[in-house]
Amino acid sequence: ARSRTVGELLAPTSPFDKKCGRENWTVAFAPDGSYLAWSQGHRIVKLVPWAQCLNNFLLHSTKNGANAAGMRLPRQSSEGSQKNRPCEHIIDCGDIVWSLAFGSSVPEKQSRCVNIEWHRFKFGQDQLLLATGLNNGRIKIWDVYTGKLLLNLMDHTEVVRDLTFAPDGSLILVSASRDKTLRVWDLKDDGNMMKVLRGHPNWVYGCAFSPDSSILCSVGASKAVFLWDMDKYSMLRKLEGHHNDVVACEFSPDGALLATASYDTRVYVWDPHIGVILREFGHLFPPPTPIFAGGANDRWVRSVCFSHDGLHVASLADDKMVRFWRIDEEYPVEVAPLNNGLCCTFSTDGSVLAAGQDGSVYFWATPSQVSSLQHLCRMAIRRVMPTSQVKNLPIPAKVVEFLCYQI
Repeated sequence: ARSRTVGELLAPTSPFDKKCGRENWTVAFAPDGSYLAWSQGHRIVKLVPWAQCLNNFLLHSTKNGANAAGMRLPRQSSEGSQKNRPCEHIIDCGDIVWSLAFGSSVPEKQSRCVNIEWHRFKFGQDQLLLATGLNNGRIKIWDVYTGKLLLNLMDHTEVVRDLTFAPDGSLILVSASRDKTLRVWDLKDDGNMMKVLRGHPNWVYGCAFSPDSSILCSVGASKAVFLWDMDKYSMLRKLEGHHNDVVACEFSPDGALLATASYDTRVYVWDPHIGVILREFGHLFPPPTPIFAGGANDRWVRSVCFSHDGLHVASLADDKMVRFWRIDEEYPVEVAPLNNGLCCTFSTDGSVLAAGQDGSVYFWATPSQVSSLQHLCRMAIRRVMPTSQVKNLPIPAKVVEFLCYQI
């Protein structure tokens, strides 16, 4: 089945604007669903109110340009009204933007910082931040409501390829870089760099927190998939199975599964607690043998993301296709065409998939399915129990297999 197009946001073009160099490497939704941000190529990041985007898509059929006549989103008029009415911002980051991440300061967990009275920034409960990772190794932190620069973090020596905030509201930020390191920053402590995670033999392409913020996954060149204990800042384990560079990763909403995408033309779904591959989603048939795993570069998988229902995974590959997979089926349930796609992510409510290419963003309706009561119960259990505890439960073996996503 072909996925239904919802709309598109097109980057402005000029007669002298060359397509090469307009790569959209990253697109992100705010945790509360209020904003969408994407890199328009070069140095520009655009922030738009997501609800207004959806309204425009509904009003103007399925083909939309954010810069078309009569479709300009309202810009901020005064700081006093900013939090009542989300406003569009265009941010010039000063260098090519490779990564984006939203961070919310909802205080679900005690902050780890000290000397609070000396902080320059006192983040409120409704604070929303945007982190941008740049080509020169810097990370700039922006206030989403005002579009103002708050912090400029300078420690990486190469491209900051990916960023992720801890989902517990602690404003802990992790950055992944081509300098082979991951760095942990505390934005509540004036952007203090808390730790450097070393272990990758080559470029680090991506990183993702588990839903409870206790585990970090990082992926990179040389087939690397590493899991880190974020309480001790130590490596938990290496996951082995990919045959080429691993470029994207994301945990399922209950933390029981981990999806990784690789240039070996595969997406693997792992049990991160025991390091076992549970599913393989192939993008080339027959799959390449390990010795030729890097040869099929027209099928390289560029991005992968988990739906919020815990049942679907979206992948984006160089064969000009976006695919929607069910975690319990071998073949895609829906597909959509996209040339030169580089990144994809689900909206906060999971109803829309956004994918970026050439400075623009395209949107598709995601497969709609009512989750079974069994699956909802499984997710509730797996949010609080790792695989080892589930296997020790005094329940039938088939139920254990279901809870461990093995059937």
